[in-house]
Amino acid sequence: MKKVQPIRDERIIDGMKQYFLLRSIRNYLFFCIGIYSGLRVSDLCKLRVDEVRGSHVSLIEQKNKHAKRFIIHPSIRSDLDEYISGMKGSDFLFPSRQRKKISRMKNQPIDRTTAYRFLNDAAREFGLKEIGCHTLRKTWAYRLYMQNPENLALLMDMFGHSDPRETLDYIGLTQDMMDRAIMALR
Repeated sequence: MKKVQPIRDERIIDGMKQYFLLRSIRNYLFFCIGIYSGLRVSDLCKLRVDEVRGSHVSLIEQKNKHAKRFIIHPSIRSDLDEYISGMKGSDFLFPSRQRKKISRMKNQPIDRTTAYRFLNDAAREFGLKEIGCHTLRKTWAYRLYMQNPENLALLMDMFGHSDPRETLDYIGLTQDMMDRAIMALR
């Protein structure tokens, strides 16, 4: 499995938001909630409408069964409210538009391959490489760290890392530091 990177450039993040907003409100909100929450794609896909009606989202992460609570970023609140108006609370927030092939069920959540596909389509438009489903989570962490390096302890706790180097490597900063060190050589 290839190692994916965060999106480091805020201008590209803004461009991708606009790209998704013009094409699909569902994909736009998926992208935004991903970069503002740090959720894994598996948890994003399974969100239900009731979970996003208030100011915060509370859930149990599928992978490690940890409780997670995060605020919905104010920049997407009105778009989110408009998107969910008319939806039932039990509906998946990001429903698949298709009937599932094996179960033949409708109104199921998108799966990670769908998310991977639309994220990579957008990434190609912006010349990004090494992008995958985990990119949203890494982008969230990268932005928190760059906003304030004192957030490292918070990120270590969020990811369950015991060593700061593990967290810095996870969010792509080790590579950035190595690149700068090599470029500074005479």
